[in-house]
Amino acid sequence: MTIKLYCFGESGHSYKAALALELSGLSWEAVKVDFFAGETRGEDYRTNVNVMGEAPVLVDGDFKLSQSGAIQAYITDKTGKFGGTTREEELEVFRWVLWDNTKLSAVAGPTRFLINFLPEDKQPKEVIAFNQGRLKGTYDVLNKHLEGRDWIVGDGLTNADLTCCSYLYYPEPFGFDRADWPNIDRWLTNISNTPGWKHPYDLMPGSPADRA
Repeated sequence: MTIKLYCFGESGHSYKAALALELSGLSWEAVKVDFFAGETRGEDYRTNVNVMGEAPVLVDGDFKLSQSGAIQAYITDKTGKFGGTTREEELEVFRWVLWDNTKLSAVAGPTRFLINFLPEDKQPKEVIAFNQGRLKGTYDVLNKHLEGRDWIVGDGLTNADLTCCSYLYYPEPFGFDRADWPNIDRWLTNISNTPGWKHPYDLMPGSPADRA
């Protein structure tokens, strides 16, 4: 049975789940969520897809699951991939997923949205500057951790990499320049060199070009 993933190309959280599915070898298909037309805020979506009004949402037969970190864990349970090779590594992967969801994606996602998807006269400049300051500290943590490492945890690609990388591949400016963070740059190249890797706008339906 083909897994369905409700997602859209501009969503870094959707990309975490979509990339894990794509690299896992599971059969899956994307169901486009028209976020910018308000679909996730509509009664139909909240009743029939996700009461939380968010994407991504995975549907595997009668089973439905939201939140990218939980979806990644589900994919690991089904395939044995991306979870680490020891109990210690499993917990370390989980630690980095939580870190990303509170420190990296939780700030990078809204900052990218405020800069690129709001009219300039509605952009809260002080909030953007504050978030970008926080992100510099976050990038520094990740860059230092990756010194001498190819992957965040262990000797191969895990959910730690798949969650932390998501917003860092997007082309829209939000205060991240790969050239400023050489270890992160090298690590992102490692991930994109993985067979089957795709850019978010190639992996999921929807991009800013569609609304241009």
